[in-house]
Amino acid sequence: MNSRMLALTRSGSLRKIVQFAMIAAACAFGASALRAQSAAPGSVAAGKIGVINVRQAIASTAEGKQAGAELQSQFAPRQNELEGLNKQINDLRQRIDSGTGKLSPEELARLQREGEVKARQIQRKQDEYQEDVNAAQAEVFDRIGRKMIDVLDRYARENGFVVMLDNSAQNTPILFASTNIDVTQDIVRLYDQAYPVKAGAPAATTPAKPAAQKPAAQPPAAKPPQQ
Repeated sequence: MNSRMLALTRSGSLRKIVQFAMIAAACAFGASALRAQSAAPGSVAAGKIGVINVRQAIASTAEGKQAGAELQSQFAPRQNELEGLNKQINDLRQRIDSGTGKLSPEELARLQREGEVKARQIQRKQDEYQEDVNAAQAEVFDRIGRKMIDVLDRYARENGFVVMLDNSAQNTPILFASTNIDVTQDIVRLYDQAYPVKAGAPAATTPAKPAAQKPAAQPPAAKPPQQ
């Protein structure tokens, strides 16, 4: 993962996005499995199981890396402000510690009150900063995740997968998964082919409206690694 701003948080909004993505995938793959079962008895049992790290995949796409760099730049001034306030509080603490027995009780009380005010201020700003970061990250993961589900669904159907598990989801009970069935890098590559990012082009902050022209043909899905 190349950007701190796209580091995956444990925020409720992000968990909901991942859960939504996997529910959508499960519905799609479940329908495919039912169709295969009705068409050819025993074919589902022979179907393949795949594993993908959805969080890593989203952050590893060219679009995800670009969005991460933009978020880093967007929130850098507020991060610097928080660091400055934190330094002021540390300076006050040092003045209080070094002034014990030297400063008057009135001056010590004034410094303590000033420190308490700044502590409340930095706490409020930190909470607001974290909420805004979480919301911005959620928008990015939602936007990329919705498109990635389409890529993942097509890849699974074309390559005979009947189940695809997300080993980055906390509620997915995966104790072991062979690297031979991990399709994360395949999906990242196919996503970048389907949704290329132009150099220097800013990442969209809202879902783009469908174009009126005929969409470009999707590239053929790569074959999965041999089991």
